[in-house]
Amino acid sequence: MDAPSQSGTPVIHLHKGDLPADLTFTDAVAVDSETQGLNLNRDRLCVVQLSAGDGVCHLVQIAAGQTSAPNLKALMEDAAVTKIFHYARFDIAALKRWLNIDCTPVYCTKIASKMVRTYTDGHGLKDVVRELVGVELDKQQQSSDWARDELSPAQQGYAANDVLYLHRVRAALDEMIAREGRQDLVQACFDFLPTRVALDLGGWGEVDIFHH
Repeated sequence: MDAPSQSGTPVIHLHKGDLPADLTFTDAVAVDSETQGLNLNRDRLCVVQLSAGDGVCHLVQIAAGQTSAPNLKALMEDAAVTKIFHYARFDIAALKRWLNIDCTPVYCTKIASKMVRTYTDGHGLKDVVRELVGVELDKQQQSSDWARDELSPAQQGYAANDVLYLHRVRAALDEMIAREGRQDLVQACFDFLPTRVALDLGGWGEVDIFHH
């Protein structure tokens, strides 16, 4: 892995179509995705961003019509590497829908936040990073055109920020979860995510199947 910038500015590597074959991660990798919209069956996957939490971000641009990314798939399905997401439900569904990737194992910082930060309803990434890491994220590029051929510097910076702090967020949340003794319940929620994604992709996205 590349060393992070000494200035605090993230190091960003842009890849077309897939990760390099020689790129490896150890025990955990932070992951996020950008799509053309929020309809999983209509709005295609455009970008997948990854970080080891060391100030380096790898952005993978996914082309229109692309249906596979072998190196990315191998990493996402590697049982020895935990994939850290914020709102994993959407990202792993997008990866499954567009690249036929099954992500495992998964840690979702949004689920963890909801399970332990019960004193607030602010569970968005910006809220969580502000409180637990002390960094204010700029979300201006959230609704920009991620399908464009060339991502702007602002888009690249935005995408990188969505993964650069997730390792630190996870560590802080884990301390709170352990303090409250909710480890098993949180893990059970993570374990249910593949089923929740299958329901989303199968047409039950807006249905609470446990409701009376």
